[in-house]
Amino acid sequence: MSTASARLPEGRYGRSSDERADRRLKIAGVVLGGVLLAVVGFFAYHYVAQNEISGQVIAFQASDDAVKVHLEVHKDSGVDGYCTLRSQSADGAEVGRADFRFTGSATRIDKVVTLRTTARGTTAELLGCHTG
Repeated sequence: MSTASARLPEGRYGRSSDERADRRLKIAGVVLGGVLLAVVGFFAYHYVAQNEISGQVIAFQASDDAVKVHLEVHKDSGVDGYCTLRSQSADGAEVGRADFRFTGSATRIDKVVTLRTTARGTTAELLGCHTG
């Protein structure tokens, strides 16, 4: 006695709809992955290559109405820009914020700036540096 096979004969009815759906999902995944990679690459390039000014807070000293901030800025020669600093009190409230401009041909600027505050500041935070 022989048993009947539950499978369809090979090649007689074409590919199943599951195989077609799997192929479409693979193609859609590759396309979306490529788009995502391109977007991440664009933003990475913009952040690294287009950022002509960078800075860091070296040290700060707080008093009742100001914070003296030792700021080090690296920039391309001839690029003008500004860095934004802020200070917060012990309870986290912002007590001072200001932009400090940098011009000239120097590529490294090491300067102590004074950030006026409305109360005693306990932090000095560099929010960012921008051209312009």
